[in-house]
Amino acid sequence: MKQAIMMEPGRIEYRDVPVPEVGAGQIEVKLKIIGVCGSDIHVWHGMHPFTSYPVVQGHEVSAVVTKLGDGVEEFKVGDLVTIQPQVVCGKCYPCTHGLYNDCEVLKVMGFQTTGMASEYFVVDAEKALKLPDDMSPEHGAMIEPLAVACHAIRRFGDVAGKNVAVIGGGPIGNLVAQTAKAMGAAKVIITEISEYRLSVAEKCGLIAVNPNETSLKDAIRNEFGSDGADVIFECIGSPSTLQESVEVARKGSYIIIVGVVPGKCPVSMDIVQDHELSLLGSAMYRVEDYREAIKLVGEGLIEFDALITHRVPFSDYASAYRLIEEQKDKAMKVLIDMEK
Repeated sequence: MKQAIMMEPGRIEYRDVPVPEVGAGQIEVKLKIIGVCGSDIHVWHGMHPFTSYPVVQGHEVSAVVTKLGDGVEEFKVGDLVTIQPQVVCGKCYPCTHGLYNDCEVLKVMGFQTTGMASEYFVVDAEKALKLPDDMSPEHGAMIEPLAVACHAIRRFGDVAGKNVAVIGGGPIGNLVAQTAKAMGAAKVIITEISEYRLSVAEKCGLIAVNPNETSLKDAIRNEFGSDGADVIFECIGSPSTLQESVEVARKGSYIIIVGVVPGKCPVSMDIVQDHELSLLGSAMYRVEDYREAIKLVGEGLIEFDALITHRVPFSDYASAYRLIEEQKDKAMKVLIDMEK
């Protein structure tokens, strides 16, 4: 089978490698679609702190089951599935308390262990989730980033009837906002400086605000009144927007950090303490987040198509990274067709 290997930052080679044997409790899948995310771009630029080379990427996927290992009964050949990419130890405190996304020795396919950028992939059946028969492979590959959003919302809790502000209109920020709205938030606003991403947010039925024209503080006051935001989701990973979140947060409210903030970040902890703010991180997802994501899509509550901006063939995998680099904010979600 063909496999795309990133030999070093900015260079991908194709190699013919054997398809792994399917062991007991495993399934073989034929890849259909792979999505490219921001963390993949960090690897492309050699800026991911926890990835070495060579590496096979690919963790946002949809695939069709082609073989079943002994003991696998929950799937059948032909099922469309997506796959949780975490590889965990199962023994540390987080793993033994249902928090495996925080495994002490967590590895993620495509970063610290082999990803799915190949024609076929063999994986433990317990990492796969069956997708509805009427779901397209493109939407199936979008379940992973939607699971990120579902987990972020769950870090806050029940958003029904709450005022929600989201900073950042990229794919994750957009999906966090969509998820909050789908889960019954009273009102959701999303801030973004890119006019293109603002237009995408509006296509998704969101209240979109450009902070260069209306500050976050004013947007919150304009849309939520004196009650302010019950929760702010920081989905950029910028020290400045994190600090701004602290400054504008209503006393006793929540800030969920979804974006990856690089290195040390100065935050006014005196405000956090005095205003009794809850400052929480959100990392990846667990199986319940995938199930919630699949449910929301099945109920027609999530708009994916407006986020899918480009499609490239597996035969030119590197073009996905170059396209994102060249198009920047206009490349929302780039999908790789694994059959071309």
